[in-house]
Amino acid sequence: MRLCPWPLRPLAWATGLACCPLAQGQEPPSSPPSPAVQTLVVVGTTPVPGGGVPKDQVPAHVQTLDASQWRQTQSLNLPEALATQLPSVSVNETQGNPYQLALNFRGFSASPLLGTPQGLSVYLDGVRVNEPFGDVVNWDMIPTTALADLALLPGSNPLFGLNTLGGALVLNTKSGDTDPGGELEVQGGSFGRRSTALSYGRALGDHGHVYGAFSSFDEDGWRDDSPSRVRQWFLKGGQRWGDASWTLSLNHGQSTLIGNGLTPEAMLAQDRQQIYTRPDQTQNRMTLLTFNGMRRGDGGLTLSTTAYLRRLRASTLNGDLNDDLDEEDPNTGVEHRTRTWDHSEGLSAQLAGSVGAHALTLGVSYDQAHNRFEQSSAEGMLDASRAVSELEAAEVDAKIRGSSRTASLYASDLIHLAPALQLTLSGRYNQTRVRTMDVGRATLGLDTQLDSQGRYVKFNPAAGLTWQISPALTAFGGFSQGNRAPSPIELGCSDPDHPCVLPNALQSDPPLRQVVARTWETGLRGQLSPDLHWSAAAYRTDNRDDILFISNGHAAGYFANVGNTRRQGVELTLSRKSDVLDWQLAYSFLDATFRTPACLLSESNSSAEASAACTGEGEIAVRPGKQLPGLPRHSLKLTLEVRPLPRWRVGTQLAAYSSQWVHGNENQAQQADGVAYFGSGKVAGYTLVNLTTNYEIVDGLELFAKVANLFNRQYATGGQLAVNAFDAHGSLLPAADWHNAQFVAPGAPRALWVGARWRFGGEL
Repeated sequence: MRLCPWPLRPLAWATGLACCPLAQGQEPPSSPPSPAVQTLVVVGTTPVPGGGVPKDQVPAHVQTLDASQWRQTQSLNLPEALATQLPSVSVNETQGNPYQLALNFRGFSASPLLGTPQGLSVYLDGVRVNEPFGDVVNWDMIPTTALADLALLPGSNPLFGLNTLGGALVLNTKSGDTDPGGELEVQGGSFGRRSTALSYGRALGDHGHVYGAFSSFDEDGWRDDSPSRVRQWFLKGGQRWGDASWTLSLNHGQSTLIGNGLTPEAMLAQDRQQIYTRPDQTQNRMTLLTFNGMRRGDGGLTLSTTAYLRRLRASTLNGDLNDDLDEEDPNTGVEHRTRTWDHSEGLSAQLAGSVGAHALTLGVSYDQAHNRFEQSSAEGMLDASRAVSELEAAEVDAKIRGSSRTASLYASDLIHLAPALQLTLSGRYNQTRVRTMDVGRATLGLDTQLDSQGRYVKFNPAAGLTWQISPALTAFGGFSQGNRAPSPIELGCSDPDHPCVLPNALQSDPPLRQVVARTWETGLRGQLSPDLHWSAAAYRTDNRDDILFISNGHAAGYFANVGNTRRQGVELTLSRKSDVLDWQLAYSFLDATFRTPACLLSESNSSAEASAACTGEGEIAVRPGKQLPGLPRHSLKLTLEVRPLPRWRVGTQLAAYSSQWVHGNENQAQQADGVAYFGSGKVAGYTLVNLTTNYEIVDGLELFAKVANLFNRQYATGGQLAVNAFDAHGSLLPAADWHNAQFVAPGAPRALWVGARWRFGGEL
């Protein structure tokens, strides 16, 4: 997305669809010039940067943010910024760490946690950053300081390739020529948070440019034993001359995150800072090298390319309760360790041009990844802080190698049927091979069988229409299809008889089918006055052979195809901008349901084994129409910013969410009896209010502050039914007194952060 002036020519060439871009530099069909000029928001609608269409002429409810907009909310990370301002977006704070949020959009997720059913693709400067091993997204490895803008494109857009079941999040970084000057920001406050960000960009000569950014984040955390540390570096340079340009960027990140996860409601009622067991530590180290090039040839033909190399090393350390505790094995705890190495690289190219009333695009891409994974465990004793100590010798449980290769070909044709009516036909062919090889069985003598391979082929079509009924009203509608092939972690953990401990052991692997999603969307958008805008959209996405992680409580479980699911809903927005006051009101309704019967493992549900439809031990019967867990049906958001003085801004952000079902209660039949089963199976709705303020002392020097959770609400963003082995004070109970309980993800209490920002060089 970028802001750029365009001559107001007939809409026959100025418009495009969500699945069909008009490449940058591409010649439009000839038309009479118009003397008027306006500023349009242009949205990149293919993975390869360099192309785009005006946002107002995309046949979907595309939502955009730029750096200044999320700066106003003073959000720490992308999920927080999106959840604060955009409809149909919510987060689950499952780990209780600000960098380990699960982002939900229209019922689909992008999460750093294995076991979350991933359904959103995330692109950074044309590179898909969903990790190949499990399609997870590590938010701590995205350089937020260097981001220029983003676009959230809904639907199963096939042009964004695998995992685009519910939408694609497209991120673009800054450059030295578009963002000249420097900026230094420091911040501190509640929970021992200390953060620093430094960036600088400039042009080099007539054609070159360079940009660099560094950020650091340290926090003690608001819960017990929950410190975190994040470091990010970003460097980008390039040249622009005539009809050609190129950029080369290096993104590097290192982090140590402690996210101590869900806790029983009884323990939180006694002390909301309590954790269940510890530690739950994740360490990431990632390097990404990206090249982007664009060349415009004769006749308006434009060639764009992206190439990348990516390396990730991740390790986890999880202290857990020993579920196999008995008199012969007195060890009360077990420590799980994992190490993962991901090496990935890819190349994509896109050719675009116009022929008469047609704007044609043809693209190819090839991505491959190689993975290594090791998991070990060691039993020990839980100490008074519920950490595992006095460890015995560690045993290797799994040692595998995995690989995935995807080759794709896509094409689209934007047909200008009339000056105010456009049709797009597009499609993408994907061929994916996924393989896992058990190297531990041969070298370590493990009793495992993890060799597997799968080949997944799919052609996904899309079509859409936009109609500019009047200058103040546009109608849109379309259909799109996307698919997701199982990742190596899902193939290697798909046997219900041998559940895995995520992100740990893998077991034998019944084959999984790829997920296919089909989306229909229609809507209207327009303006009631020059500064009052509105939009309304309705959508439905049907998933076939959806893959979910079936948990037996806590982290253990397996991946399985559970049949068909549906996400459908409505989004409404109304916004106004003026010299003194800006505001936006957004409402969304989400109906996310199972569409076919399913038998899911949930031993802690009071209704387990109560139905003749499911004969497996600890299973519950889920009927069509039951709600998917972890997703609120209603959300309402109000953002407001007032400028009482030219240099002073005051803002507020209100977000209200309805209740949601917890994992393990997919049949919505949990009944608490206060003896063996505790918890209603549902997390209550909640409303949060944040306050922000900015004051510019002199040109370039600004003070800012934020109060989060102003009214200090006690709330939870998700939950799960599981076995609780501790009393309300955190003391270990005898095994005979363990009981089924509701674990929840508690939200952070009221917090205050203050900081200063200094802009130097460039334009202040």
